[in-house]
Amino acid sequence: MKTKFLSFLLLFVLATSAVFSQKSSGKILPFPIQQKQLANGLNVVTVPFNSPGLAALYIVVRAGSREEVEVGKTGFAHFFEHMMFRGTEKYSKEAYDEVLKSIGASANANTSLDRTVYHMTGNAAMLSKMFEVEADRFQNLKYSQHDFKTEAGAVKGEYTKNSASPPLQLNEKMMDTAFKNHTYKHTTMGFFKDVVDMPNQYDYSLTFFDRFYRPEYTTIIVVGDVKQDDVNSYAQKYFGNWKRGNYKPTIQTEPPQTETKYVHIKNAAYPPYLRLGYRGPAFSDKEIDLPAINILSSIFFSETSDLYQTLVVKERRVRNIFAGAQSTRDPNLVSIGASIVKAEDMQYVKDEIAKVLETAKTTPVDAKKLADTKSRIKYSFAMSLDNPDDIAGTVAQAVWLTGNPETVNSFYGLFEQVTAQDIMRVAKKYFVPQSLTVATIGPNDEGGVK
Repeated sequence: MKTKFLSFLLLFVLATSAVFSQKSSGKILPFPIQQKQLANGLNVVTVPFNSPGLAALYIVVRAGSREEVEVGKTGFAHFFEHMMFRGTEKYSKEAYDEVLKSIGASANANTSLDRTVYHMTGNAAMLSKMFEVEADRFQNLKYSQHDFKTEAGAVKGEYTKNSASPPLQLNEKMMDTAFKNHTYKHTTMGFFKDVVDMPNQYDYSLTFFDRFYRPEYTTIIVVGDVKQDDVNSYAQKYFGNWKRGNYKPTIQTEPPQTETKYVHIKNAAYPPYLRLGYRGPAFSDKEIDLPAINILSSIFFSETSDLYQTLVVKERRVRNIFAGAQSTRDPNLVSIGASIVKAEDMQYVKDEIAKVLETAKTTPVDAKKLADTKSRIKYSFAMSLDNPDDIAGTVAQAVWLTGNPETVNSFYGLFEQVTAQDIMRVAKKYFVPQSLTVATIGPNDEGGVK
């Protein structure tokens, strides 16, 4: 019990120190971000952090489902999240796992629209070995057609499992409907027909790996009980001979949407569900629109909002409400959603949301509420930066969005600049019927909303 208390106390002190440091430095991330780019284009980021004996090694590949531009070839970024654990000639899958056990490390990966991230956390004294095994699989991944087909089958199984979830079904249909040309049209898993055909695409898988698993697409991030000189030395030793590529995908620009679109899933067994997706902005650490939308979402749709108190607490027509914009490299959707108690209330809830959005367009928010919301967003984020994994994950997001880890500081710096007029402006700009896609789940053949 005493040990647990001391561990908690240490984390509290570190987090509190981070907040005070942030106040004095003006940066949301109060730790030094040290960068070096190798000759082959690989960027190496070091963030020293007081975590005795512990280090997190994150490798960001700026290739996600966004980069899957060929027709019939979706889902491969996610596929390599799996395939990268299949092993090499030097370190088989079993040997890789044994190395991790021997150095007290754990490893995993995840894929999203704009990137694939591989992460490992372990003994900082064994950082050199961590670099060695990661460099080996990034440069020397090797798999047979049999292994490829086995993993492609596993991906199909994952797709089938996920597709049993009505919200995931709805999200897939919504993105396919909301986007016409851009690759955000398909989810990270890919189109089902492509996943089914994936076992026949062995040769293309080699092409995909050759295109994107290159140093110019990659950033290494190390956070924890480390020194920059050591990190750079390991990066040069193990990744310095990695050959640069020359492939650049052409991402189609999405045309303006001109009318409201509708998507519906009939499912009487699942609670009625409403999601409104408005065309929003791309992530930027220079433009104020996304921070303004985030603040608007918190003020008008969080648990402290008037709408939540009315629909959820008083009337009990709705189980929960959410709102927010996804941070992506290209323009994506700003979503407002609600889990509804009775299907016949679907139109009522949509109308109430529309009223709130009209208020956001025409009535300046209270100055104190605006200041409190800014403070809550910023400092709840700052207080979460209390371990190497969370810090590395935060820096990784900045990297995959802009390529620059300092983006995390410049983006959160924008929040202080947001005014009540900015909130009204973004409400008028983005929350308009012609940019809306309405997605519903209900017991009837149609969604029942207009």
